[in-house]
Amino acid sequence: MNISKDVKDNLTAVLKIQINKGDYEPRVEKVLEDYRKKARIDGFRPGKVPAGIVRKMYGKSIMADEINKLLSENLMKYIQDEKINILGEPLPSLTEQKPIDWENDSDFEFAFDLGLAPEFELSFTKKEKFTQYTILPDEKVVTNYMDNYARRYGAFKNTSSISDGKEMLKGDIVELNADGSVKEGGIAAEESTLYLEFIKDEEIAKKFNGLKENDTISFNIRKAFPNDVEISSILHIKKEMVASIDSDFKYTIKTISLFEKAEINQELFDKVYGEGTVTSEEQFKSKIEDEIKSNLTRESDYKFRLDAKNKILGKVNFDLPVEFLKRWIFSSNEGKFTMEQIDQDFAKFENDLKWQLIQNKIIKENDLKISDEEILEFAKDYARIQFEQYGLFNVPDEHIVNYAQESLKRDEERRKIFEFKYEDKVIEFVKGNITVDSKEISADDFNKLLEEK
Repeated sequence: MNISKDVKDNLTAVLKIQINKGDYEPRVEKVLEDYRKKARIDGFRPGKVPAGIVRKMYGKSIMADEINKLLSENLMKYIQDEKINILGEPLPSLTEQKPIDWENDSDFEFAFDLGLAPEFELSFTKKEKFTQYTILPDEKVVTNYMDNYARRYGAFKNTSSISDGKEMLKGDIVELNADGSVKEGGIAAEESTLYLEFIKDEEIAKKFNGLKENDTISFNIRKAFPNDVEISSILHIKKEMVASIDSDFKYTIKTISLFEKAEINQELFDKVYGEGTVTSEEQFKSKIEDEIKSNLTRESDYKFRLDAKNKILGKVNFDLPVEFLKRWIFSSNEGKFTMEQIDQDFAKFENDLKWQLIQNKIIKENDLKISDEEILEFAKDYARIQFEQYGLFNVPDEHIVNYAQESLKRDEERRKIFEFKYEDKVIEFVKGNITVDSKEISADDFNKLLEEK
């Protein structure tokens, strides 16, 4: 077997592998002998089938299988042994692969196109300045947080009549004929829910004012609720059935309820932060301020990460084997994307790949490593954030640890956690080698900066 590399330019190469009969024949003979021992062919006892018959029946397919195995065994081994830094995976060469005649040839040559990772220089100095924002929470943000908690733990409470225009009604609804009579065989639903604030027609909305339990009202459902999803929910039917509906319906009110936010009291404190953790409104506000600061720090770090990534990408100029990579994306995704789709989205892929190459260079040259303890701590922090998004702030530590450990057992989640943590390491390294200017900014102005992205 002979393997040779022909570098076409700095970004592509062709790898040629010559496989001779002596390379594959012993393997083919061994497999044929195994086939002969196991083959069951009419007219012959098991294990007594003549070798010539087995060769005639299976020889070419076995030869092709063994040659392909030799290829896969030696192709990546050569790339690893020669320390060739490739992008994507080797692809059969479009220009240098000779036709293969499996029936008549005994020696074969295979050619593979390679996409090569570019060489580039990267350095940082204290003369380079990156901005880290310190976001200042104002009273409005604190008030909004408190209001959100009051809403999250609020509830609908029964009321005697409609006066607010934001009530939720439960009742029975039936379809009407043009003359206002109930339509025989028409659509009807019990325990139908109406949210008055979703009614789009002002005249219909006004007709509900002052109604009480057991009152009835007729209205055109299409005018009131132009959205098909809302109509299907109200009538308890499939969305596909809604398009043709444009009738009047009669609604009989069974219950009226109005949403009330939770009161700012001990019951709310216990629900949000756990029993007895907070015992006064001042403590509740202080706890919320700490929570906001923690969230704003994460948002500031996220912004710094984005800015640093863009700044570093801007200072490093190197090319990629674009056409090879497009072809690799197309072939490795089994027809999921057209070439037009790949062309359209390639700029983002190219940017992500360049950032990955930059990260790999920083990690390798500076021997950045991640310990098991760091990975577990990162997974625990990620678990806490997920729980907090659902309003769970007092999850016991043992549950956090168990959740994190279970996440790390799942290959995809573990891979993502490693990627996040290595990017953290890279950003930490960059921070330590440039000048970080701290700049105070209001939450509103910070959000405007994010929107500009």
